[in-house]
Amino acid sequence: MKKSEFILSLILVPLDYLMIFLAGISAYYLRFSDLASGIRPTQFDFDIASYNLVVLVVGLIWVAIFALYGLYAISSPRKIAQEIWGVIVACSLGLVVLMGYIFFVREMFNSRFIVLAGFLFAIIYLVVIRIIIRFIQRILFHYSIGVRKVILVGAAKTADSLLHEFLTRSNSGYEVVRRVRDFSLDTVHELDEFIKEYESGKIEHRGEAMIDEIIQADPNMSKIETLRLYDFANDHHLVFKYVADLLGVKVLRTEVSEIAGIPVAEVKRTTLEGWGAIMKRLVDLILSGIIIIILSPILLITMVAIKLNSHGPIFFSRRDDGSYVYRVGKGGKPFKYFKFRSMIPGTDNMRYKELADKNVRGDGPMVKIKDDPRVTRVGKFIRRWSIDELPELFLVFIGRMSLIGPRPHLPEEVAKYEQHHRKTLTIKPGITGLAQVSGRSDLAFEEEVKLDIYYIENWSLLLDLSILLKTPLAVFKHREVE
Repeated sequence: MKKSEFILSLILVPLDYLMIFLAGISAYYLRFSDLASGIRPTQFDFDIASYNLVVLVVGLIWVAIFALYGLYAISSPRKIAQEIWGVIVACSLGLVVLMGYIFFVREMFNSRFIVLAGFLFAIIYLVVIRIIIRFIQRILFHYSIGVRKVILVGAAKTADSLLHEFLTRSNSGYEVVRRVRDFSLDTVHELDEFIKEYESGKIEHRGEAMIDEIIQADPNMSKIETLRLYDFANDHHLVFKYVADLLGVKVLRTEVSEIAGIPVAEVKRTTLEGWGAIMKRLVDLILSGIIIIILSPILLITMVAIKLNSHGPIFFSRRDDGSYVYRVGKGGKPFKYFKFRSMIPGTDNMRYKELADKNVRGDGPMVKIKDDPRVTRVGKFIRRWSIDELPELFLVFIGRMSLIGPRPHLPEEVAKYEQHHRKTLTIKPGITGLAQVSGRSDLAFEEEVKLDIYYIENWSLLLDLSILLKTPLAVFKHREVE
């Protein structure tokens, strides 16, 4: 852990304790305010001195829970979505402990309002303080304080990508101080001298004169060079990281069981199994229902606008020949699909005929027509803001789709998939996804597939939360209308 990381981690402990105390006080005064008392008069008398003592004790317990959950481990810059999710989970665990305490000592404290309000205030205050801490950390990065100094090894494209990421993102917390393209014996001697000169101050640098990590960024490096690199990292007390090769990525998720005394490893296609699938479905059901209710005025206005703008149905649910529109779902099974109509009726098949030469998605099976003449005036607007896809919320609610997942593609598009593309059919398609928030329709098809496969293999509720938080920004970001 860098010195700045240790200090920030240490500062968080008393700050969290203070935020929990302030949350408790805020809940207390809100309950006894004229507004809350007018809605429901208080039926208990709990003096502020006794209450403060309870909050101070609860704060200590919650901070201990936060520590056990790992909220004070600032070993590397984390995304804000991770911070928010960590705070919510840790506070929920703290709430469970508090509810258990209230159950056994009910005569001392029985206001459910204060408990729930304090819980919500705590989440808000703790998230705000962590945003501030992360902001401070990124300011320190700007002045090379707390930045991890890295030696990058490799000549592959992955090394170029990592180098570009570290150079262009000043708040990444990493700085490449040296890059070498192989790890021969000559390179070992070269880096030995470089580290001595760098840490002695002979080589000009910003921030601390200490190299922290060495990253093998070439997954195809020979075994001899890799072992040499690993030993070099140990000898110089450097953190060793490496980019997994293709086979390593494919078998990253494994589960070992024993059959007849022999350990057998099962390669997991996705982490979205068992309880994970149940949790994701519950989240889809609850959130889609809530979003439908919240956006119902927009849905109604869109329906009226489509009807007034052009003749034809409100929804695009049938092809030009009158057959139902289908999309391909989990396991390659088709399902009936609909969304708001954005085109002139009876022009769907023109994409494969009259307008085929205007397809700008020649990199894969998908079709995208630039300056599409079939799109109505209202259609351009609802496509620009993804309003045409809002009816998909009903498909999520009934279980045909998910809020987050790969795009739902047409059967004729899926028929043109190559073998590795079919892995995107492992889970339900989604309204939004990792590919959509990373570039929306501007991504090349292969890049979209890579992101979808990454999501499938690395699914977590935290990743879903991160994508959901990024989706509004992706919608507001300018893109060409399909």
